[in-house]
Amino acid sequence: MRLFTALLPPPAVLGEVERALEPHRDAWPGLRWVDPATWHLTLTFMGEVPADVQHDLEVRLARAASRRPPMTLSFAGAGAFPSRKRARVLWIGVCGPKPVLSRLADSSQAAARRAGAAHGEARPFHPHLTVARTRTRTGGDDVRELVEALAEFEGTEWRAEEIHLMRSHLGPRVRYESLRSWPLHGRNTL
Repeated sequence: MRLFTALLPPPAVLGEVERALEPHRDAWPGLRWVDPATWHLTLTFMGEVPADVQHDLEVRLARAASRRPPMTLSFAGAGAFPSRKRARVLWIGVCGPKPVLSRLADSSQAAARRAGAAHGEARPFHPHLTVARTRTRTGGDDVRELVEALAEFEGTEWRAEEIHLMRSHLGPRVRYESLRSWPLHGRNTL
């Protein structure tokens, strides 16, 4: 199973992002827009995980969630990976208590590692909502103009109250399934 952990923003908040992007879609044919029904905020990507690891992973994720507090987040602005000039991914930024969010991602990563479900490459955590990918296989697209056009976007605050263990179903139309979720109910110690 291909797994990851994520926060799932409420539909109304995702609708605001969708409305902010709508006027720009036709002007950027080099981008493959991600289906809004699949939008999520990834905490930890695990890749292929053997089925016999899932129970231990779930126990560890439940423990991690119990130690981390709920938090208020919002979406604002835009950016690109690896850069605006040679973008492969266009994203909407996340605002909120970054240290608290980073600790949640670290706890999720540690749970995956201890359960034997960690993906080989650990990248620094950069919270974002992926909204488009480039169609080109090499180089990337210059999206500086689009990032500037989205710079003023500010979404409504929303409350992240649980983490989800997600399964990816790859194919012509990618689909994500929430296998389990756990409430965040730790105390904020910052």
